Amino acid sequence: MLRGRGPLMIVLSLLLAVGAAWVANRWVQARTAIPDSSRSPTVSVVAAAMDIPFGTKVEARHLTSIQMLRGTEPAGSYRELKDIEGKVARAALLRGEILLDGRFTDQGSGSTLAAVVAKDMRAVTVRVDDVVGVAGFLLPGNRIDVLGSRDLNSYEAQTETILQNVRVLAVDQTAATEKNEPVVVRAVTLEVTPAQAEILIKWKEQGSLQLTLRNPLDEKEVEKKRVAQATGKPRVRTGAPATAVVTVIRGTEVARQTSGL
Repeated sequence: MLRGRGPLMIVLSLLLAVGAAWVANRWVQARTAIPDSSRSPTVSVVAAAMDIPFGTKVEARHLTSIQMLRGTEPAGSYRELKDIEGKVARAALLRGEILLDGRFTDQGSGSTLAAVVAKDMRAVTVRVDDVVGVAGFLLPGNRIDVLGSRDLNSYEAQTETILQNVRVLAVDQTAATEKNEPVVVRAVTLEVTPAQAEILIKWKEQGSLQLTLRNPLDEKEVEKKRVAQATGKPRVRTGAPATAVVTVIRGTEVARQTSGL
């Protein structure tokens, strides 16, 4: 009886030993295995480490990473810092804002300004002074309306809104600024369609321009109205007067006569 159980106990012991070794090996592998990032409950996304002005070429110092629950990250967000470095901001971005693909463009060749001009649009520069340039309060990214004025004749002028909701691309030679203080500039570059560019140049040659600053939340276009106003210039009389006074001198006598013409 005992002799029959001996081999059975040996086999059972071997099986238990092999099972224990397998369990121990699995435990060691689980403890030392590299975690699978795809199973992590969070995901890393790129955000702004500081305010990024419109037209800025993105550098590493502008960026940081934040963790979000997997599945809650917005579409178009970046995962790696290197994926966004060197791109140009197409809008002003605030510190802590999650960076999305649609708000950046590749610089490519040429200037930074060329990279922020939207497809099928054109950049046109107009000369301004402290009045035309809204006392220096225009900054890249602002929205404006453009008014044109021209003389109709010697005593009457016309003013009308020729363009609405136009984006300012640059002031002077600056397409990005971190300042909010007014700065008097000499030129403003606007983003317009080819047709709008023709209108702008035509009015600039025929008269004068005035820029008006819009609220950034106001995108409504208003009805265009032409306004005529007196210029204060006197009417110039080109004909001869209706009457004339003639002085006649005969010796010591002086007489004045009025005659019609």
